[in-house]
Amino acid sequence: MTTKEKNRPLRVLQLTDPHLMARADGDLLGVRTRESLQAVIAEVLKVHGQPDLILATGDLAQDGSVEAYRVFGESLKSFSCPSVWIAGNHDHIDNLLQVSREYNASDRHVIQGGWQFVMLDSSVPGKVFGALAESELAFLSETLEQHPDIPAVIALHHHPVDIGSDWMEKIGLTNRDAFWQVLDRFPQVRIVLWGHIHQEHERERNGVQLLATPSTCIQFTSGSSKFSVEDLPPGYRWLEFHDSGDFATEVRRAEDLHPV
Repeated sequence: MTTKEKNRPLRVLQLTDPHLMARADGDLLGVRTRESLQAVIAEVLKVHGQPDLILATGDLAQDGSVEAYRVFGESLKSFSCPSVWIAGNHDHIDNLLQVSREYNASDRHVIQGGWQFVMLDSSVPGKVFGALAESELAFLSETLEQHPDIPAVIALHHHPVDIGSDWMEKIGLTNRDAFWQVLDRFPQVRIVLWGHIHQEHERERNGVQLLATPSTCIQFTSGSSKFSVEDLPPGYRWLEFHDSGDFATEVRRAEDLHPV
């Protein structure tokens, strides 16, 4: 390994809410979700090149089908790195787990490049809102207790804070207080990362960076009081992590692909 390779940051790609379907021409509000995912992947490769790790943060399938998850897994073969997948409210948890294991994407805790990534399941079967079961909160606490000196990224599907959009407040993480009670005990937590809201969102809470990422298909209108779709192309989040504990992040969009 050269000095340049040793010193380069860990490159992480977040993909979220692709809403894939068994049907090749499946669309969500007029956007063909397979095509939009492929456009995002092409943009990643053009702008950033290969990542070192992919975080897939839920609603991978709109119909919950095994076929849709396999399409997602095959799509990620454009990259030469591992991925980890978690469920969103549209996902069928058993099918997702089955296929994620086929693609070695079922890890819940990854340590890489001097950072740790904790993947949480906030999905509630049959519900749009999210919640972290006691077992998930225990997993989070125990994992952070075991690795106190490694900066941590916590990923889940549902938003754990208000985002200023009335219609989405009822469908976020319903036990967010319990979530923050755990996180507030661990100063190594640097980032909380999520999907679900189909839009970019960034803020800070007690020194923790809070980051939401656009969907790889349709986009919801930021700050809207009622359901509304915004005329923005699909996107992704790119993060670069240094072993010093510093990081940088940006959201990019596949500008060539606009909603119909």
